[in-house]
Amino acid sequence: MTSASTTRDEVPTPGSADETFLDRIGIPHVLRWGFLGVLIFMTGNAVETNFVSPHMANVFGGGDEKINLAATIITLYSLASLIGSYLAGAFSDLWGPQRVMLLGLVVWLVFQAAFIAALATGSIALVGVTYFMRGFGFPLFAFAFLVWINAVVPQERNGTAVGWFYVMFTGGLPTLGSLVAVFLIPAFGGGFSGERWAMVASSAIVLAGFLVARIGVREEHGTKRLAPEGETNAQVILAGLRLSLTNHRVMMGFLTRLINTAPQFGMFIILPTVIAETLGWGQSRWLLMTSVVFGGNIAFNAVFGAIGDRFGWTFTVRWFGILGSAIGLLAWWYVPHWVPAGSDWGFVVAVIAGTVFGILLAGFVPLGAIMPALAPRHTGAAMAMYTTAAGGATFLGSAVVAAVRPWGGNVGVVWAFVVLYAAAFVMTYFLKVEQPRLKGGTITDGGHRGGTARVLIPPAPPGGADPPASPPASAPRAAARILRPRPLNALRTSRPPLHLERTR
Repeated sequence: MTSASTTRDEVPTPGSADETFLDRIGIPHVLRWGFLGVLIFMTGNAVETNFVSPHMANVFGGGDEKINLAATIITLYSLASLIGSYLAGAFSDLWGPQRVMLLGLVVWLVFQAAFIAALATGSIALVGVTYFMRGFGFPLFAFAFLVWINAVVPQERNGTAVGWFYVMFTGGLPTLGSLVAVFLIPAFGGGFSGERWAMVASSAIVLAGFLVARIGVREEHGTKRLAPEGETNAQVILAGLRLSLTNHRVMMGFLTRLINTAPQFGMFIILPTVIAETLGWGQSRWLLMTSVVFGGNIAFNAVFGAIGDRFGWTFTVRWFGILGSAIGLLAWWYVPHWVPAGSDWGFVVAVIAGTVFGILLAGFVPLGAIMPALAPRHTGAAMAMYTTAAGGATFLGSAVVAAVRPWGGNVGVVWAFVVLYAAAFVMTYFLKVEQPRLKGGTITDGGHRGGTARVLIPPAPPGGADPPASPPASAPRAAARILRPRPLNALRTSRPPLHLERTR
């Protein structure tokens, strides 16, 4: 098929008459039901997020020490999420994203049932093991779909498409999940028992999300190998690790994404008790606060994706994502302590402060476009490291709490995250890439626009190193897209590859 025409299973060229409304706003029409499936799945996954820490502490006997124990178990869960996020990228390259999404569902359902049964026994070991294993579930499902997005979306809309993915991801975790918990817990009698049954009900929501994505999406890349022909399974699985050790810019991108949402997951551990008990606003208001805070994040994920596509990915991450999130995090912690505890107007002000954090956290969205651009000949491996960092943020967030809280308290945890943001700010200066604009030309770091380019990837230099990252500005569609390496017969153009030619 030539680049002049498309089928219903392809994403049209940006600006062509074949584009639907969804394509134009950054959601590939052929994947639309997958986005909805991610939203529903992550809603079910998030039902317990904002009460599981105190719930486990109560199972173990209650008290501040048991909160620290619960934080340790959540850290183990997050470690599994980190590993599962890496495997989501690697397995998607080997088997196709759709099969990996099915694996994520099975793991989630089996070990959610085992985790709930373990809570009934009160065994710390059983609770820890089952919750750890369940941690593999959601990243295998969600981040396999992110790989699918990157396999088909035109690079000119990549930042926006990743933004929409995080609209759905964050829309479920924690926003709608917390809101659903507000209704499920009292519906099942409230209190400790209501929380337990809400966790049981979450399995039905997760299953529904999978079915929407499985039945609704028929795009061809879902069930086929995405890795280049000739690579062994071991080479594909280890490609991300090998790339991060040999390409320092990919490592910097990995660490920046790892830091990105780590404070979010750390706050999920320390704030439930602070907001609900210490400051006297109760569990229902804490859950409502979480829904509003990350509702703001939902509203701005696609916005910052578009801002990145327009003004520069690295520029957006540095100034909105990192600096903005650091300021918002401090506001979310300190403002609730400055207003009268338990007061209605104080709660409103505290929610507004937290929403600043939620909104500016969306400034990290363009990292999903930066990572493959840092290694244009190894984009599959780069995306494996991106998904690893995205899932690993849960591990880093809970690990910081487990390591700092025993000696630094909650305040020490918050400032530890600010220090991490400062480190990420410095690392963005290693993430400079040129990116294609929707109407031609390129954008370099800082939002400066360059000339046009005609490009297909040149032959790899000796040793397989990546050439300098310079995504294309204008080219035939298949030639311009470098988001995932594919066999030549999978390219949507009959034109032979060209070598890099740049004009100024």
